[in-house]
Amino acid sequence: MANEQNPCPCDIGDKFEYKGLGNDISVGHIKAYLNKPSVSTDKAVIVIHDIFGWQLPNTRYIADLFTSNGYISILPDFFKGEEPWKPSDDWSIFNDWLKTRDAKNVDKETDVVLKYLKEQCNAKKIGVVGFCWGGAAVHHLMLKYSEFKTGVSVYGAIKLAEGHCNLKSPTFYIFGENDDVIPLDQVAELEQKLKQQCKVDFEVKIYPGQTHGFVHRKKEDINPQDKPYIEEGRRDILNWLHRYM
Repeated sequence: MANEQNPCPCDIGDKFEYKGLGNDISVGHIKAYLNKPSVSTDKAVIVIHDIFGWQLPNTRYIADLFTSNGYISILPDFFKGEEPWKPSDDWSIFNDWLKTRDAKNVDKETDVVLKYLKEQCNAKKIGVVGFCWGGAAVHHLMLKYSEFKTGVSVYGAIKLAEGHCNLKSPTFYIFGENDDVIPLDQVAELEQKLKQQCKVDFEVKIYPGQTHGFVHRKKEDINPQDKPYIEEGRRDILNWLHRYM
């Protein structure tokens, strides 16, 4: 549980030993991980990392999962070269560190990446998927950018997101039942606001028994009780992308 010494129980989870199938590139003023399917496509997904940054193997694994399902995937460094959080860092300063990483301050980088996908990859249908910090960023982007066909916010840190919910495109929200970072009363409040304000399709889904990070920071083979939900979460993301893109 969170406490004064450890205000965010968002630890690294199971860090994957994974090299990735794509390449690191430069996109304007930032770096990004890019992977393209072998068959030409005009569909692309921007993946937004969590507090552990764009180089976390786990998130690259998910980006490659999207590519294996037919999407150009790009995982930009939304921290713009600044250090991501490390599990060895002093958790007592986490909240101060987080104030320097505003999940709503991603527009400049988003604009650069959208331009790259359209001009260099011929992408015409673009979605966005984000995890934790990145999930809050997805909520922000879905309020502002009509260019996105759809978005998926995976255990997005609600307290970092805007309070209004008038989304521009269909958005899917994933949460874990036992998430110490995002209590269920916050999820219920989000869903109520969506019902009141949102005029496009949305879904809020809570996965039984799951903790923060289960979709991309747990290994199925060493978490057998969680395996069905890990796989279900990933499958649900892909199904949502397929539906709206």
